[in-house]
Amino acid sequence: MTTLAAHETRPFNVQLAVVALVANGMLAFGVFLSGFVMSEPAPYELMMVAQIGLWFLFGLRISRTVAMLMAMLLIFNISGLFSIFVMKDSSGAGMYYAVSIFLALTAVFFAAVIENDHRRLKIIFHAWVAAAIITATLGILGYFDAFPGAHVFTRYNRAMGAFQDPNVFGPYLVGPLLYLLYRMLTGPVIRTPLLILGMLVLAIGIFLSFSRAAWGLLLFGAIALIVLMLLKERTTAFRLKILVISICAGVALVLALAIALQIPQIADLFSNRAKLVQDYDGARLGRFERHKIGFLMAMERPLGMGPMALGKIFGEDEHNIWLKTLTTYGWVGAVTYQIMIWSSLWMGFRYMLRERPWQPFLMIAWVLILGHAMIGNVIDTDHWRHFYLSLGILWACVALENRYQRNTTAATPPLQA
Repeated sequence: MTTLAAHETRPFNVQLAVVALVANGMLAFGVFLSGFVMSEPAPYELMMVAQIGLWFLFGLRISRTVAMLMAMLLIFNISGLFSIFVMKDSSGAGMYYAVSIFLALTAVFFAAVIENDHRRLKIIFHAWVAAAIITATLGILGYFDAFPGAHVFTRYNRAMGAFQDPNVFGPYLVGPLLYLLYRMLTGPVIRTPLLILGMLVLAIGIFLSFSRAAWGLLLFGAIALIVLMLLKERTTAFRLKILVISICAGVALVLALAIALQIPQIADLFSNRAKLVQDYDGARLGRFERHKIGFLMAMERPLGMGPMALGKIFGEDEHNIWLKTLTTYGWVGAVTYQIMIWSSLWMGFRYMLRERPWQPFLMIAWVLILGHAMIGNVIDTDHWRHFYLSLGILWACVALENRYQRNTTAATPPLQA
């Protein structure tokens, strides 16, 4: 009887292993496709829609923690839909909100699948790194016009890889670079050269995007992650290792930058883009003045103005995520977005320094969310796929911590009288 039961169980276990392998492969491929968005709908959208449906069809569950994220995203997007009723020209609004709702679903999906098995965090980050290195390489080759037709990977003499905009391409590379930085600081020395090579490719891609937001996000992210690691690690030897490697990596990047600036084409564009305030920022009806006018206009429209409405008035979009939420999603949507961002940061901060298998990923996601909130003052991050991925990762780690606490409490025996 025992032998027969073992024979019956073995094929079942093999089937489960195959299903898990296929599911994780689909997940990795979906994340990988996030690095190649040259048109919409992109392959990423098609792949994610299919697998989100399949995962939930086969019983993927949403915990109470992840349900909080879903509720905020739901309120945020429903509030936006009401703005259609006040739009004079609603062409394109339906597609805009369809993308918004889809991206909200991806955040909930990533949070749910990671909470189901925290080991998927490594799968996701490895796929993200692979996509980032490939798309960064395309951007670098395109910038130097390395082969016929390579110019399709650039725009306005700026690298954009397999993206539609250099300002999205650059920030997309920061998350994978921070992951490689963490691996370099904590992993064995023998892997350091390979990790530095990957970081160098990503750093060059970020630099050649000539996106001030990406530069700022990288600088803030690297410093913040190193500070968190110094707070996390208690031993003097390990802290000294982190400091030494960080300084060496910083020196290497500065040297690489100095070499790159010897190329006149790069030096000219860098000197122009490195200005803190560009002509189109501070000029009359420039970016900052449009921000002021836009906020005043939004204060008179509780339901918002609708997507792209402000851009049709001024010829330029908001370039400010806080203004964007007001004009596109209305007062309720803007307040909900604020609550979602700051509650995410607060809960992530509470759990960030606890020794858990998912701790490194929580730290990286937290740094990315805070960094995106900061650069959101000068850029619109509303439809950035990697932002919703980071949001899902952060909430997944919070959900994992909450479940860990519940299990620990349940396993603790009651005190004897």
